[in-house]
Amino acid sequence: MKNTILSRLMRIEILILLLSYLTSISSKQIDDILVYTVATSETDGFKRYLESAAEYNIQPTVLGWGQEWKGGEDIRHRAGGGWKVNLLKEALQPYKDDKDRLVLFTDGYDVMFLSNLRTITDEFKKTEARVLFGAESACWPDETLTSLYPVPKQGKRFLNSGLYIGYIPEILELLNRKPLVDTDDDQLFFTQAYLDEKMRSQLKFKLDHTSQIFQNLNGAINEVELFTENEKENPELHLQNAVTHTRPLIVHGNGPSKLKLNALGNYLARAWMPNQGCRHCKRGHIDLQKKTASEMPLVYLALFIEQASPFLEEQLQKVYDLEYPKKRIHLFIHNGVKYHTPHVADFVEKYGKAYLSLKQITAEDGISEWSARDLSLDQCLLKECELYFSVDSVSHLDNPHTLRLLAEQNRTVVAPLLVRPGKAWSNFWGALTTDGFYARSHDYMDIVHSDKRGLWNVPFLSNCYLINATLLRQYDRAKLNHVRGNLDADMAFCANLRDLDVFLFVSNRVDFGHLVNPESYDITRSTPDMYQIFDNERDWEERYIHSDYPENFNPDKKPLQPCPDVYWSPIVTKRFCKDLIQMMENFGKWSDGKNQDDRLTGGYEAVPTRDIHMNQVGWEPHWLLFLQRYVRPIQEHIFTGYFHDPPRSLMNFVVRYKPGEQPSLRPHHDSSTYTINIALNEVGQDYEGGGCRFIRYNCSVTDTKEGWMLMHPGRLTHYHEGLLVTKGVRYIMIAFVDP
Repeated sequence: MKNTILSRLMRIEILILLLSYLTSISSKQIDDILVYTVATSETDGFKRYLESAAEYNIQPTVLGWGQEWKGGEDIRHRAGGGWKVNLLKEALQPYKDDKDRLVLFTDGYDVMFLSNLRTITDEFKKTEARVLFGAESACWPDETLTSLYPVPKQGKRFLNSGLYIGYIPEILELLNRKPLVDTDDDQLFFTQAYLDEKMRSQLKFKLDHTSQIFQNLNGAINEVELFTENEKENPELHLQNAVTHTRPLIVHGNGPSKLKLNALGNYLARAWMPNQGCRHCKRGHIDLQKKTASEMPLVYLALFIEQASPFLEEQLQKVYDLEYPKKRIHLFIHNGVKYHTPHVADFVEKYGKAYLSLKQITAEDGISEWSARDLSLDQCLLKECELYFSVDSVSHLDNPHTLRLLAEQNRTVVAPLLVRPGKAWSNFWGALTTDGFYARSHDYMDIVHSDKRGLWNVPFLSNCYLINATLLRQYDRAKLNHVRGNLDADMAFCANLRDLDVFLFVSNRVDFGHLVNPESYDITRSTPDMYQIFDNERDWEERYIHSDYPENFNPDKKPLQPCPDVYWSPIVTKRFCKDLIQMMENFGKWSDGKNQDDRLTGGYEAVPTRDIHMNQVGWEPHWLLFLQRYVRPIQEHIFTGYFHDPPRSLMNFVVRYKPGEQPSLRPHHDSSTYTINIALNEVGQDYEGGGCRFIRYNCSVTDTKEGWMLMHPGRLTHYHEGLLVTKGVRYIMIAFVDP
């Protein structure tokens, strides 16, 4: 623990020294102003403060660094902060006789510089004040003082103590007005001075009512906006107050406005620029590609299966395929869904020993999601991990470099952007309502669709994220856990992180993967993934469409034609065939092969087979979409000039040929414009005999290929029969298209 804290202190000291060095070698800070802030420890907000200062060549002096905070407890919600006044008073003593020098004080954790010191001092001098404080809309911490405030002609009325500037003699006179206990409230201290008319006049003590320099966001969130000077060769985004028509030079996320500052901070201080993209993405970035396996950060990878999830087998495979040394990963799996027990068991049997360690919690253990997630954090600390990587079962990490890329980003908490394909549903929220639920930010759609690429500070993440384990060591479980009232685990965890002023970043610098949609996943079906063609088309296609399907449209290849006008095409995978057979056999209600068939309009089938119709298993809409999406393009490619979109098919069924049941089918014409026949199992392995004979051409197709489709005209020309199956069971999928 001590070594960790020391290393953090060393890092921030190095950062401060680096900023000082950059300042000295670029544009030296002007001599007639001193800049101070108070910060006791490294936070994400303080890093952002320093980065904005460095962007404008500002070198602040940090007071109180490395000390225990003495300004009172929980000053976000209670009065306090007098220690800041006392620290500044002491720091200014060596300059007490310097009458012409300015001093600028800002809070350190929720402030950003938006311009350089020359611009700030020039704007200050235009006010003709000797002391200037930022203004806000709330009289805090003593509302009873409201009536004593002068009413401005325009803008905010009340003093805010987080931002102020003035000449050193007047500032010192103000600070020395009366003794102040460290835990007293600094804003009340300055308010009382401002309300003293004599002192206000004597010190030329003013408030920046219209945000010429200081923009306090609390009470003004809806007044500010980003704007771009597009006429510039290299435009940047600035902050503008749309009410006062001013362009503030320093912004303060005071009170509950910190999330607004986080959103604005994604762009301000040249963090993101239209022509350059994300500039702050590179700050703090590390390179792990040159590290040996043993030098890579130790990762605790926690997999959570908290809901029945389509295509889990593929998701688990992608987790294993992450290009990161397995012997630098401790694996934790919580499976809260009994249905997925065999999937997890297969994964563990195949890959479990590859990892440094493995801990499993099964559905039978009865541990809640909240408890499992908290337990994984504890286990990470026990394993002395450096990074904690949480991955939910709906998160498909298609990019095998995801873990390394997130680690290289070197943020406290960072997530890869994951989106449901074709939707706006993602694993982050761009903004929150006042009660902490989803709200759409102005740039949410740009980020989701990757119209803007970068690293985005957001208020909520879920499903997949990486945490620097230093954070876990910094706070006890009472402050950092997945429990908060009636909130779900993700919302609770993020709310607790926000309370600790931890920034949550989502990255879309590259494509990382996607989310599956579990909402329609019905595990009461025998093959539930087969029904996901509507809601999870991408994953359905990856599992079920033949890898050679695109070759059907290769202009350099002629379509296979085993018989005249009979075409042979790869279309579905062996897994499709297996699952379709399972779907039918699990249903089990095969027709009796008689002419009377109550499933048909009219109740009569001229050439009956032993079959199950798609509508009997609830798969007809899915099959019709399959026809439209995958069969119709082949038909148009082969039978040039015939177009029907969507294709119609009233007869869609799986046939079972079996000795002793129905081993063959007599000659017949199909009631279709064209017919498709997909072989669902393998000749010579699953059955012997079988095939299709086209009588007019005396041409037979007997060496059918599993997952391949025969397509041929239906009426008039292609009179055909089903050849005798002599052993085993043959399954085929038949559709009479455009009857």
